[in-house]
Amino acid sequence: MEKKLDRIQKVIADSGYTSRRKAEELIEKGQVTVNGRPALIGMKVDPRRDVIAISGERLELRGKRQYYYIMLHKPRGYLTSMEDDRGRKCVTELVEDIPARVYPVGRLDRNSEGLLLMTDDGAFANQIIHPRSHMPRVYRVTVRPEVTEEQVSHLSVGVTLDGGEHTLPATVHVISSGQGRSVMEIVIREGKNRQIRRMCEAVGLEVARLKRTAIGPLKLGMLQPGQWRELKKEELAALRRASDSQKQRQERN
Repeated sequence: MEKKLDRIQKVIADSGYTSRRKAEELIEKGQVTVNGRPALIGMKVDPRRDVIAISGERLELRGKRQYYYIMLHKPRGYLTSMEDDRGRKCVTELVEDIPARVYPVGRLDRNSEGLLLMTDDGAFANQIIHPRSHMPRVYRVTVRPEVTEEQVSHLSVGVTLDGGEHTLPATVHVISSGQGRSVMEIVIREGKNRQIRRMCEAVGLEVARLKRTAIGPLKLGMLQPGQWRELKKEELAALRRASDSQKQRQERN
């Protein structure tokens, strides 16, 4: 019978230890070994026979046990990371009662709040955050000073960020404006680092408050800051369909 070989970063992600992206970072740092030898990104392994270790501890591969899919209302002041060497609060502290090592899908910066997905299913996480998915993300953004029509137009067609990157077109709707500030709903279909804040800075606006209210078909709803719940089966299925639909649309174009 032919051996089933998988890429090392996929095996680590599928184990629920961390995401595929973080697994690649661990490999690059030399923290992953296969049968006692340093691993390389993309190398093929046999999960049934090879001994994979991270920081000297053997990776526990699981059978067909249930994955966890969590939606968390991330409060402001929490890092979207597993741990912090400076002792700052991390979102993992809010889900300590989950009997699995769940990790964030994508990110929200420390001063932002709102909907954050967490899971121990590496394949699902990769499906949602993959650049080709173009999963729409909806944000409620409070900015100073009041936004102008010209600024809304620039944000809508795409702007050049501080690092020289150009953003894809966005959907921008002004909810209210007055007394030196405006509230907007902004929908983007990519996930550059601190993208909404950098977009606003590029057109001369300061973000006073930033809240993610939806990812694809999944809405934050009435979930309170710091609270979490498991996704319903129909919500999970809707996210998968939305991701597949976006990828197919990109391939046709």
